[in-house]
Amino acid sequence: MFSAEYFKHYKATFLLAYPVVMSQLGHIMVGVVDTAMVGQIGTNEQAAVALANSLYTLVLVFGLGVSYGVTPLVAAADSSKNIKENASLLKHSIIINTLLGILLFILLVAIAPVLTLFDQKKEVVDMAIPFLNVMMLGMIPLCIFSAFKQFAEGLSNTKMAMLISVGSNLLNILLNYLLIFGHWGFPEMGLMGSCWASFIARFAMALIMFWYVYSNTFFKDYWINFSFKNVSIELSKKILSIGVPSGLQWFFEVGAFAFAVIMIGWIGPKAQAAHQIALSIAAVTYMMASGISAAASVRVGNQYGLKSIPGIRTSGFSAFIMVLFFMGTMALGFIVLNHWLPTFFNDDPEVLSISASLLIIAALFQLSDGTQVVALGALRGINDVKIPTIITLIAYWIIGLPISYLFAFKLNMGVEGIWYGLSIGLTTSALLLFFRFNYISKRST
Repeated sequence: MFSAEYFKHYKATFLLAYPVVMSQLGHIMVGVVDTAMVGQIGTNEQAAVALANSLYTLVLVFGLGVSYGVTPLVAAADSSKNIKENASLLKHSIIINTLLGILLFILLVAIAPVLTLFDQKKEVVDMAIPFLNVMMLGMIPLCIFSAFKQFAEGLSNTKMAMLISVGSNLLNILLNYLLIFGHWGFPEMGLMGSCWASFIARFAMALIMFWYVYSNTFFKDYWINFSFKNVSIELSKKILSIGVPSGLQWFFEVGAFAFAVIMIGWIGPKAQAAHQIALSIAAVTYMMASGISAAASVRVGNQYGLKSIPGIRTSGFSAFIMVLFFMGTMALGFIVLNHWLPTFFNDDPEVLSISASLLIIAALFQLSDGTQVVALGALRGINDVKIPTIITLIAYWIIGLPISYLFAFKLNMGVEGIWYGLSIGLTTSALLLFFRFNYISKRST
């Protein structure tokens, strides 16, 4: 933990992780900004964002997870300087992610009316469905952005994606200000202005990321070897064999929180709005931890390509130590600032009170959340994705959600009971995935 070898890995992981952290933060900050600015319109509008985001985020994280399939393969090929292999991986990643974005858009637009079946307030559902349809249109440019981003990150080139994500969020904030409230002569679109702002910002992300990878000399050799001819079914399957389980891992975790929105809707819009506020804040730390996870995937992937078991274990465990330190600090921040942070999102006293209590529970699961997401990244680096996917399914859907329902509606603990159940699911996942990495990293080459 304090040896020179570990400090070498701390430094390398940090230099790789911090741009990824900022980039990952960019994805979730779109929803955070939407929640905060829509909250100035009203509680029902904020509940509509919560309901729409529960379904949208589910699809978003699956799409992002699938794009992760190329990163450890690129990292392994890069360790042996196989430029031709990486050029082929870039081509297949572009094809897979573009088609995926289109399919996810069509799928979610088709199933959006399912929101009417979950016993939610009609006025909330009526606002959520059109908001969701426009947000889903943004999946297409977001998946294209992710194809280029994950390829670049596999080559340890992470800073430009960070800058693009930060710039996109600044653009989203500006457009929210203009389109929600109708400033500077723009139309006052209310809730719908928020989703159109997000779409425009994500289209800009994809365009700029493509131009960077296409024009920068760092990638010149890969484009020399690039061609859309001879698409390989085998290589596509190889990418998807990592990407689809990675997407499902995120899907099962985020899906549990999304279904929690449905259950909380049975309690009422104020509880739903409070859940969205607390979840938006907790999601910020989660996405930052997922940046460390992405760095762990690349670092472990490099060592896996070199067939170094000591390197795999040291790079993996150094990432665990880093995320535990970070998430422990965030937990203290949630405890100290639990009454202050929600005030950026809403001014309803009841909503703020519920949000504050949920942030205390969020503080309790920060270490578990960080551990499980880094374990998933480290295991992805050694191409171990199937058993971890089963672990996430069991932890969240077989253990976490049933306990949430029991606590909330049978033991009358309300929205706090739902969050306690989710915490138990997170902790189960963290313990099983950590022991999985410890076991399999000893025999991974």
